[in-house]
Amino acid sequence: MPYTELETNHSFGGIIGKNKKIQHLFTRIQTAAAADITVLIQGETGTGKELVAKAIHDNSPRKAGPFVAVNCAAIPEGLIENELFGHERGAFTGATDRQIGKFEQAHTGTLFLDEIGDMPLALQTRLLRVLQEREFQRIGGASTISVDVRVLAATHRNLTDTTEKDVFRLDLYHRLEAFRVVIPPLRERREDIPILADHFVKKYAAAAEKSVRAISVDTLQVLGQHDFPGNVRELENTIASAVLSETTDLLRPQSLPVHLTQEGSQAATSGPTDATVILPLDEVERRAIVHALKVTNNNIIDAARALGINRATLYRKLKKYNLPP
Repeated sequence: MPYTELETNHSFGGIIGKNKKIQHLFTRIQTAAAADITVLIQGETGTGKELVAKAIHDNSPRKAGPFVAVNCAAIPEGLIENELFGHERGAFTGATDRQIGKFEQAHTGTLFLDEIGDMPLALQTRLLRVLQEREFQRIGGASTISVDVRVLAATHRNLTDTTEKDVFRLDLYHRLEAFRVVIPPLRERREDIPILADHFVKKYAAAAEKSVRAISVDTLQVLGQHDFPGNVRELENTIASAVLSETTDLLRPQSLPVHLTQEGSQAATSGPTDATVILPLDEVERRAIVHALKVTNNNIIDAARALGINRATLYRKLKKYNLPP
């Protein structure tokens, strides 16, 4: 029986998961939203740092104001100051009009500085001053502009290491770290993979007008064995591609990228190394149960669902194979 149920009660601000670390993340988001302080969001690439920032904004007293996002790593070093603070007409060659920067655009709302660890050192000094004084001047301007902005920053880097290497200001780090929110990587919450995968199947099947409605147990097993270094973004891209490749109403392993199915095959044969060895069905079943329990952190209900059996059947099989419940 395929996995088809998205547990919508395990969703907050577009972030999906029931793992204890994600539930703790939901609590941290709510706490951060209630206080109008600077927040540092830390997490690996693809974990959803902007989603967390948006959830903080949407649940804060500033939710009626703008949410403005800037990716510091995506803007050339020579342009990021102009992007943040804007410029006056005639400030430099080509400046034919006044430009309003992101700080002004975010007035009364939230400014999200993604990948703050990639901000040039010289600009960090100016950012620190703005955070302290809540005012600045546009490039080429003489008048001081006051802004009412809450700043949320995010990074995949260890900023403690960058401060020791003198590429990130220690005083700015302490200013940003007034409240820290850490997003766990997907490999630390594997039991969320079925929920996330199901969500993405529905999303991309609808967008592509495909008939895919569910995910096979074999497919979930392959996904559960992968570490997803690109985290939720990698899982989403994987499902999006697989949905386009699938020709039935069930997402099957053959629609997944080849490297994932190869990993799954290697894991399935990790006992006997001889490819000619045929495992007894009982041994295949026992390994599938062990794997399901590992992926779901020994959650009987989730393991039974992933295996396509009911809870009572799973308990009988645990007893049969002398496995701990």
